[in-house]
Amino acid sequence: MASLLESGWQYLITHFSEFQLACLGSFFIHESVFFLSGLPYIFLERAGWFSKHKIQLKNNSPAAQEKCITRLILYHFGVNLPVMLVSYPVFKHMGMKISLPLPSWRVVLTQILFYFILEDFIFYWGHRILHTKWLYKHVHSVHHEYATPFGLTSEYAHPAEILFLGFATIIGPAITGPHLSTLWLWMVLRVLETVEVHSGYHFPWSLSNFLPLYGGSDFHDYHHRLLYTKSGNYSSTFTYMDWIFGTDKGYRKLKALKSDEDEHSSKKM
Repeated sequence: MASLLESGWQYLITHFSEFQLACLGSFFIHESVFFLSGLPYIFLERAGWFSKHKIQLKNNSPAAQEKCITRLILYHFGVNLPVMLVSYPVFKHMGMKISLPLPSWRVVLTQILFYFILEDFIFYWGHRILHTKWLYKHVHSVHHEYATPFGLTSEYAHPAEILFLGFATIIGPAITGPHLSTLWLWMVLRVLETVEVHSGYHFPWSLSNFLPLYGGSDFHDYHHRLLYTKSGNYSSTFTYMDWIFGTDKGYRKLKALKSDEDEHSSKKM
């Protein structure tokens, strides 16, 4: 497997420049993973499939979904791509590598874990700040136009928010100067995670059913369907920051009530 990956990487670095791979390659991977993982949730909603696993009963109209896609394309080419181009010299300066050999799985695993923890910490505080009155009204309310989120709404946001919270995603790699392959893996995992938590569906196979500290779609969906002053659940990936600072009290109370209701119903049967 390792030799196959190295052969594939050798092909890339032979046929493309470092700039092409780091900027255009990263943009292509981001767009591919984002839309391929996010679009299926639109089709599920329209077809009504897996409706018993949908967190909210309400569906988005086709017009609302199409508006989201149109704006996303504009944001990605108008904001995301320029940021990737500007970030290249920074990552290069911080020691980003592109040549062989590829990093060991231990190095990759350690760096990815560090990125998730750091991103979640910074995102939590940045997200709380965005829920202050002025910033919510003028910036963050764009993201909350969709009280019933679906996968693609994960990156539907005001350009200022894209830059503000995007910092949380790139700061870890900027600090460590990883191999480009690690940066790509981090980007793929982060995109898949944010699409999943905005999916609007909670399946039996959802990661939050198996990973105790992972918030998942149910945790974040609660954030979207409440008023901005009472929403809580500000973290991007994990739940411990909200637990430590008490910003998940409403969510935990709701889950406790639902658990009691389910227990009461089962006793009646």
